[in-house]
Amino acid sequence: MQEKPQAKYLKDYQPPSHQISHLDLSFDLKPTATSVISKAHYIAQSGETELSLNGVELKLVKLLVNGVAHTDFEQSATLLVLRALPSAFDLEIHTEISPSTNTSLEGLYQSAGAYCTQCEAEGFRKITYFLDRPDVLTTYDVTIFGDKSIPYLLSNGNKVDEGTTEDGRHFAKWQDPFKKPSYLFALVAGDFDVLKDEFITCSGRSVELALFVDKGNLNKAPHAMESLKRAMAWDESRFDLEYDLDIYMVVAVDFFNMGAMENKGLNVFNSACVLANQQTATDRDYHTIESIVGHEYFHNWTGNRVTCRDWFQLSLKEGLTVFRDQEFSSDLGSRGLNRIDAVMAMRAHQFAEDAGPMAHPIRPQQVIEMNNFYTVTVYNKGAEVIRMMHSLLGEQGFQKGMKLYFDRHDGQAVTCDDFVSAMQDASGVELQQFKLWYEQIGTPTLNVTTHYDDHAKIFSVNVSQHHAQNDPVSDPLHIPFAIELLDDAGEAIPLICNGHEVAKTLSLTTDTHQFVFENVESKPVPVLLEDFSAPCIVKYDYHLDQLLHIIKYASSDYARWEAMQQAFLLEVCTAVEQLNVGNTYSLHSTLINTLQELLNQRKGDVALLAELLTLPNFDALAAMFEVVPVDVLVKVTHNFKQDIANHLVDELKAAFCASKEHGQLSHDGVSARAMKNICLYYLALVSDPEIQDWICAQSDSENMTLKLGALKAATSAQLDCSHKLMDKFDAEWRHDLLVMDKWFSLQATTDNENTIDTLYKLYEHPCFDKSNPNRVRALIGSFARNNPAQFHREDGAGYRLLGDLLIELNAINPQNASRMVTPFMSWRKFDGRRQEAMKVQLQRLADLPNLSDDLYEKVEKALS
Repeated sequence: MQEKPQAKYLKDYQPPSHQISHLDLSFDLKPTATSVISKAHYIAQSGETELSLNGVELKLVKLLVNGVAHTDFEQSATLLVLRALPSAFDLEIHTEISPSTNTSLEGLYQSAGAYCTQCEAEGFRKITYFLDRPDVLTTYDVTIFGDKSIPYLLSNGNKVDEGTTEDGRHFAKWQDPFKKPSYLFALVAGDFDVLKDEFITCSGRSVELALFVDKGNLNKAPHAMESLKRAMAWDESRFDLEYDLDIYMVVAVDFFNMGAMENKGLNVFNSACVLANQQTATDRDYHTIESIVGHEYFHNWTGNRVTCRDWFQLSLKEGLTVFRDQEFSSDLGSRGLNRIDAVMAMRAHQFAEDAGPMAHPIRPQQVIEMNNFYTVTVYNKGAEVIRMMHSLLGEQGFQKGMKLYFDRHDGQAVTCDDFVSAMQDASGVELQQFKLWYEQIGTPTLNVTTHYDDHAKIFSVNVSQHHAQNDPVSDPLHIPFAIELLDDAGEAIPLICNGHEVAKTLSLTTDTHQFVFENVESKPVPVLLEDFSAPCIVKYDYHLDQLLHIIKYASSDYARWEAMQQAFLLEVCTAVEQLNVGNTYSLHSTLINTLQELLNQRKGDVALLAELLTLPNFDALAAMFEVVPVDVLVKVTHNFKQDIANHLVDELKAAFCASKEHGQLSHDGVSARAMKNICLYYLALVSDPEIQDWICAQSDSENMTLKLGALKAATSAQLDCSHKLMDKFDAEWRHDLLVMDKWFSLQATTDNENTIDTLYKLYEHPCFDKSNPNRVRALIGSFARNNPAQFHREDGAGYRLLGDLLIELNAINPQNASRMVTPFMSWRKFDGRRQEAMKVQLQRLADLPNLSDDLYEKVEKALS
C-alpha cells in the first residue's frame, strides 16, 4: 500500500539549521545527462553536526566536504542527510539529471528543445541537493556550458564572463549580487529570436531589456516589451521603486505549468502570456499579457527583494503583487472594467473554493503539496485583503507603510505579520483586529436591513456579519463597508452621521452595527458594499426596480454592473421556481426595457455596456442553490438569451452596425469590438439570413477578436455555417499552436450531444499534446469549466472524460493534474445521481497505486 503523504504545519516552523554564504553552480547541458556541480559554504546556526538537504530524482555522483570525499551520509528518495560535519564547511555536490525526460515541468526540463527551469515552489531540489526553502537566501554565481547550437545561455543577474571551451563548446557566467532563495533561481538555454530595448530609470541608469521568443515569433513580441516598459515606469511613479540590475530578461516557452515566473532578472513566461499581434491574439489576450508582465515585474520588490519566510506566507508576495498589478491595469485603463474582472474571478472561483473541501485562509495553516496552495484564495482573496488595508489607510498611508516595509525588510524573508506591522506603524492605524482576515476561512455574509423614518428624515442601515461554518475565527472581522445612497432623481445623497459628512467607506468592526444617516429627504436606494469593498456576500432584499435604479444612476461603473448581475440572478431564481412547478417564465419586461434603453442611448463606455448585456456565468448561478439544478439552469439561461435576442433584435442590429472599429488597440477600438461581439452573439439566436452573412463576413476579419467573436456566435447558436467556419479556421491556423488553443476551446464549449465524442477524437489532432498544459487547459479545462450542459451530463460521460485524463496526467504532470481536478471538488453540491458519478471518478483516482502528492491532497479532502 502506498504510504500516505504527511501534512506540514505552520505551527511547526523552525529556522533553517544552516545558512549559506554563497552558492556557485556549474551546468554542463546534455538532454539526458546534464551535469550539475554545486559549491557552497554552509554555516551551522546552533552547533548542528547534521545537515538534511532536499533532493528528488537526482543521481549523486560525488560528495566533498572541505575538498575531501564525505562518506557519512544517508540517501532517500527525497533527502540527503550528511553527518559528522564541522560548524562551517565548504560542500561540493556533483549530480546528474535528465531534462529531456522530465515531464513534470519542475526543476530543469526541456521545452521544444530549449532548456528551462521552474523552481517555485520546490523545483530546485530536482536540480541539486540543497536547503530548498524560501528562508535560505544567498548570492549565486552560475556558469553554463553548452553546445554552440544553443547560442543563448541565460541565468539570473548580470553576465560577467563568456567564451569558448577547448572542445569547441561555449560557456556563460552570470552573477546575481542580490541574495535570493532557491525558488528564484533560473536557467534558460536555447536558440531564440530576441527583441531588445532599454529603459532609463528615474535615477538615469540604463537597463537593457531582452525578450526571447521561439524562432519566427518576433512580430508577436512588441506588446509584451511595451507592457514591461509601462510597468517599470508605473512602479517608479506610483510606488517609488526602481529596478536594480543592469539587464531584465523575459523568455517565452511553450511548455509551462503556470502563467509566468518572476525569477530575479530572468522571468520565464508561458508563451501564451507573451506572444500577441492582432492577427493571432484577442483584446483579452493583450490585456492579460500586460497584466501578467506587470505582475512578474512588480515581484522584483514584492517577492524578490523581500520574500517569504515560509510557504505558508505565500500571500505576502502574491496577494500584494496581484493588488499591485490590478492597480497598474486600473491606472492605465478602465478602473471600473478592471474591478469587474477582479470580482468575477472572486465570485466564480474563490467563493466556490471557500465553500468546498479545499477551503483555507489566505495564510494556510497546513499543507501536503505546496503547489496546491497557489490558489485563488491566496492570490485573489489575498489581493482583496491588501485592497481593504489600502481602503482603511488611504493611498498616502498605504505608501508610507510600503516604504517602511522595504526599509525594514529589504533582503529578508519575512511573514504576513511583518507586512501588517509596517502598515500599522507607518500609518498609525490600528490593524490588530484586521489581521483576523489572515486566519479566517470561508466567505463572510453580511445581512443588511434598512429603515427610513420619513418624519425624522433618517435612513438606518443595519448590518450583521456572519462567518462560514468552517471558519476558525469567531470574533468579528474589521470590514470596510462602502455605501452610496441614491435619491429618486438618481443623485448621490451626502452621507451625514452625527452632524458631519463622512466618507463612503465605513468600518464594520462588531457583529452587528447600525449606520444612521441624517438629512435624507426621501427614501433612498442604497448601493451596498460599493466597488466590492470587502470579499463578502451581501444579503439584502433588493426589488427589481431598485436594482434598475442603480443600473441607471450609480456613480460607480462596478456598482451598475453588480446591480445588473443581481437583477439577472433574481430573474433566474424566479424562473427556476416557475419551471419546477411546470410554468413557463420569460425575462421581466422592465429588465428588457432597461436593456433596450441602454442599447438605444449607448452612453459612456460601450465596453461597460457589453458587460451589462452579459448574463452571469454558470458558476455564479450555481452558487445561489444548495443543490445545483443543472438542467433547469441551462434551460433558463438559454431562454433568457433567446428573450433578449427576440425582443431587442432591432436595437442589437443598430448597435452592431454603429460599433465602428479600425483595428486600433485604443480603448475605443477594444470597446467597439466588445460591443460588436456581444451583439452578434445574441443576434445569432435569431433566424435571419442577413445575420448569418454578417457572421461569415466577420469570420474573415484580420482581427482575431472579431474572428473569434463570429465563430463563438456561430457555434453557440449551432448555426449551419458553424462547421464550415470551424474547419476553415483549423486549416488556416494549424501552424500556430496558441491560436489553435482558441479553436480547441470553442470545440470544447459547444453544447451538443456529440461534444464528448468530438473531444476524444481531438486527442488525435496533430496540434494536441497531453503533455502540454496549454493544450490540456484549452480543450478539457474549457469543457469542464464552461460547458455545464455536457460536462454535467446525467450519464456521467463528461465526468469519465475528465477522470480518464486525470489518470494519465497523474503520471505525466501531477501539478497540471491537480489544477484540472478542481471541477470535481464541488461534487457534493449536485443531485444524487451526479454526486455518485463524480464520486466514482474521485475514487478511481484515490485507488491509483502511484497517486501523486498533488492529487492525493485534493482527492482525499474531496472524499473525506
